[in-house]
Amino acid sequence: MHKFKDLKVRKEAVDLTVEVYEMAKLFPKEELYSLTQQIKRSAISIPSNIAEGAGRNGTNEFSNFLGISNGSSYELQTQIIIANKLNFISDNQLIGMEQRLDYIQKMIFNLQKSIKENKQSNSQYPIQKS
Repeated sequence: MHKFKDLKVRKEAVDLTVEVYEMAKLFPKEELYSLTQQIKRSAISIPSNIAEGAGRNGTNEFSNFLGISNGSSYELQTQIIIANKLNFISDNQLIGMEQRLDYIQKMIFNLQKSIKENKQSNSQYPIQKS
């Protein structure tokens, strides 16, 4: 089990989710059950999957949930591009969100890479039991 509350990537993803929820409040009411709902679900899925993976039994499961989280970040990125094309968000909002998503995506990738490297090094040098 990993300490998910200490993970910077989770903190960043939570902050992004709050920003997305605030942004979505300004979408047209007719979008409430379509794009607005999809954007919110994608956003909340990012930190949620990081937390769920951290609570799983092993590093393989954690890495898998990080992959799901990363997939949700790309889904969100696509949805905010659509929101921009529909003039629901400004070009500046789109750029800011894409920059934050890019940062989070890199952090997730690096965390997955670190997990994989640690797993490989541990298998090469097994801990001996006393």
